[in-house]
Amino acid sequence: MKTISEHILDIVQNSVRAKATLIEIIVDEDKKNDIYTLIIRDNGCGMDEQTLQQATEPFFTSRNTRKVGMGLSLLKQNAEQCGGKLELKSKEGVGTEIKAVFQLSNIDRPPLGDVWNSYYLTLLSYRKVELKYTHKTAKSIFEISSDDIIKMLDGMPLTNKEIKNGIIELIKNNLTDIKAS
Repeated sequence: MKTISEHILDIVQNSVRAKATLIEIIVDEDKKNDIYTLIIRDNGCGMDEQTLQQATEPFFTSRNTRKVGMGLSLLKQNAEQCGGKLELKSKEGVGTEIKAVFQLSNIDRPPLGDVWNSYYLTLLSYRKVELKYTHKTAKSIFEISSDDIIKMLDGMPLTNKEIKNGIIELIKNNLTDIKAS
């Protein structure tokens, strides 16, 4: 995976399969300490200890529909390649938290990518999941919640082209305003 947004989309899909109704995505750019952190937490079914121990191994998957899984192992590899690490916490019946830490200035750190499209596609595809996105920089914090968007739209369809463009532009403009990298 070449961008942070691709990692986010992959993990969000895993969270949805784990029956999460709340998924929180946090990106924190700490230029002072040269750290770029991605945290994704959900309230899904969680993992047992054995699954948790194997989850970041290449080709491991708990899914029955395919025989390999690469998402977490690729995120771990990307983080470690950039002077960082991957931490995984999970508790059955409670949920999972994934924390990937990168050296912010590392030339190999994946760029954010088009997180606005990933957010919109997730919002469109999983309407019963509350999706919260927070992005922190030295300048400010941007936060958006799918529940707030749905309330604000008051029944207007998410598939409407103007609505789609408005949501994407809202995210893009706010990330530009806070100087997200």
